[in-house]
Formats: sequence, C-alpha cells, structure tokens
Amino acid sequence: MTAFKTKALRAAVPALALGMALASPAVASAHEGDHGTGSGRDGGTTVAKVQLRQLNHSGAFGQGALVLRGNQVDIAFRVRGVLADAPHAQHIHIGAQGRCPTQRADTSGDGIVNTIEGHPFYGHIGTSLTTNGDTSPASGLAIDRFPTPDGTSYNYRRTITVTADVATNIRNGTAVLVVHGIDPNRSGAYDGSAPSDLDPSLPLEATSPAACGAFQTWKGGLLGLNLDLGIDLDLGLGRR
Repeated sequence: MTAFKTKALRAAVPALALGMALASPAVASAHEGDHGTGSGRDGGTTVAKVQLRQLNHSGAFGQGALVLRGNQVDIAFRVRGVLADAPHAQHIHIGAQGRCPTQRADTSGDGIVNTIEGHPFYGHIGTSLTTNGDTSPASGLAIDRFPTPDGTSYNYRRTITVTADVATNIRNGTAVLVVHGIDPNRSGAYDGSAPSDLDPSLPLEATSPAACGAFQTWKGGLLGLNLDLGIDLDLGLGRR
C-alpha cells in the first residue's frame, strides 16, 4: 500500500461514519457549530475535564475540558505528539464502559489496538469533533474537516450542539475523547500494508486510536480547572 499522504486522503476518502466502529489556523472558530438532535435541556451546567494518554505507543498526549449547558457544549483541548501534516479524526465516544483500553485490548495480536478493538471500552461515536460543519457520526471520517497540524501538536476549540444521549453520557461520566492516527513505523505518513479495520482501502495507521481520555466531571470553578490543567481554556463558564 502506498504512503497515505494528506492530499491523497482528502481526495479519496468520503465523509462516512466510524460508528461501526485554544484556537489555531487549522481549527474553526469557538462559536461555529452544527446541531444534533434531541432535547436534553435539563441537568444545568456540567463541567468536565479530560487527560489524553497515548494508545498504541503513539507518544500522543493532551488535556482539555468542556462545559455542557443543556445540549450546548463549549469544548477546548490541546494534543501533543501526533503525526505532522496528517489529518487526525477525533470524536466523543459514548455508550460503553466510559474508559480507555490498554494494549491488552489487542485481541488480534498485531501489536495495534484498532478502533473496533477499543469499542467495548469507549463505545461508538456520539459526536465528530470536526473543525466546521456537521458534527454527527456521519462525519466520523470527514478528513478535510479534522485538524491537520503543520507540526506535532494542535489546539482545538469549538461550540457545538450535541444529542441528548451524548449530553447524558457527559453528565454520567461515560463520555470518552479519542484522537485517531498513528505512525508506528515512523515513516512520517499513514502507510503500511495492514488495512484499516473500518475501510480496507485505508491503512490501519490512519484510523487507529493515538490518544484517549475519559471526561471526568469537575466540581470546582473554571479557574481551578485552568490551574489543574495548566492551560487557559476560556470556556466562558460564567456565561448564561
């Protein structure tokens, strides 16, 4: 299989779901979002933080937080140690154990925890964290609308409307942030002969998870959260 470069990926990959399975130049404005369905307008305001840790020995890590008001989510996070010049699909996963897998989840024995092997732990896609436009599971692999950093890090911030089940999972502490895209052979591109478990026309590296973190509800104020994470999230907790 030929090297999976960004331009080729954008040209060849349709916007399809992985459900079978702050700001920077590459990221949309904080107040640009698409709407899901469902009401879920009870529950008040929920603040949750997330610590991203590497999967598949990717070296990726990060941290961030979100503020949920009814069905509206203000989310901001930073990711470090990812493959440069390549798109990184990212989602809020729901409907499972609300935690991240370890390398023991590699049931195939190929050395990589693929997306499907991680599903029993973090669940299916609830929200696609695209940079603009639709955020439903149907945009799970909308590669032209996911961050493609020039370097090995990027920041993401956006205001979106989520579905009622996503809001419930956030409030219940069972929502998980997953960032995809690994480079285990250090080639500098998504390549290799192993096909993706989601779409055999893609390399396994392109869709396998690189970092994962469960959202944990936060009882303190936003200032304390900023200090805890070491970043200024600017999520407007006091806004009504």
